[in-house]
Amino acid sequence: MGAARVRDLFEQARKSAPAIIFIDELDALGRARTAAGLGGNDEREQTLNQLLVELDGFDPSSGLVLLAATNRPEILDPALLRAGRFDRQVLVDRPDKLGRIAILQVHMKKIQMGADVNPSQVADLTTGFSGADLANLVNEAALLATRRQAAEVCMEDFTQAIERIVAGLEKKNRLLNPREREIVAYHEVGHALAALALPGSDPVYKISIIPRGIGALGYTLQRPTEDRFLMTKEELEHKIAVLLGGRAAEKLIFNHLSTGAADDIARATDIARNMVTRYGMDPDIGFVVYEENQPTFIPQQGHGINGCQISDSTAQQIDISVRKIIDDTFARTYRILESNRPILERCAKTLLEKETLLEKELVEMTGDLQR
Repeated sequence: MGAARVRDLFEQARKSAPAIIFIDELDALGRARTAAGLGGNDEREQTLNQLLVELDGFDPSSGLVLLAATNRPEILDPALLRAGRFDRQVLVDRPDKLGRIAILQVHMKKIQMGADVNPSQVADLTTGFSGADLANLVNEAALLATRRQAAEVCMEDFTQAIERIVAGLEKKNRLLNPREREIVAYHEVGHALAALALPGSDPVYKISIIPRGIGALGYTLQRPTEDRFLMTKEELEHKIAVLLGGRAAEKLIFNHLSTGAADDIARATDIARNMVTRYGMDPDIGFVVYEENQPTFIPQQGHGINGCQISDSTAQQIDISVRKIIDDTFARTYRILESNRPILERCAKTLLEKETLLEKELVEMTGDLQR
């Protein structure tokens, strides 16, 4: 049926020429064909073969334009992408700041805006957001304004909407006992102080001990002020240090370890492993890639990371190098917090009282921070 429908599609397009054929989610139709005996799908492959036949018989003077879209170009069949078929690839990436401003202005026309709302300021806080994320942000801000029965949407509504999207919904009915609140407060302040002490870290926009989302008992919200496309080894180490700041603060103040740092440790380990296996940033391992960027869908035989063949000794060396990066960075973060313990305790005490601290309040309380 699939092959017949492809033939019918092109026949209809030729009758309607000039016309555009647009295939959305091309990966559903054009997934790479597998070797015989490895779970191939004959129906899908016949459909793909028919599409390739139609593309080969494509006359550029017939007034037909063929477009396709996919979020997974790495799994497309190579035959689809050769010259004469889908040979021009256009990347539609996440928008930069100017793009975000333009997208926000389109969606902001649909709501009543307050005088204090600045699209440029909102764009600064939404680095990495896609067009759909920005549309959702404007909608969330409008809902928040409606709930408080306001006549227009103000900047505070956008700030709260960004927090909802990034950190999740507030769970004010989730009550923590005093001991847990104290641990969470020191944990979040540990993240914030590590970010403030290390140069080049994303600025801390807000810290809170109000539970959010599914499992977050508190959160430290950092928002990059500009679009970044490259990161140095030092900046990645600083990122790990900020992630480990919560665990270091718990260790320093309470001399114990809790489950609250589970997600931080997972993310820090992921960065450290990428530094070793993908970015060639470890002197002992060298400038060698041990992990492929593209995912492998057919399991490979032998040892390896994502299909890369590596020896047992190399795998062991990778584990040692990742562990060393984490341990060295944790020791550095611990020393920073230890030398700033009075500030850590002062900020944690204030956070326990107020439940939320903004960037301006943090800067005022950490003026004598030792870096």
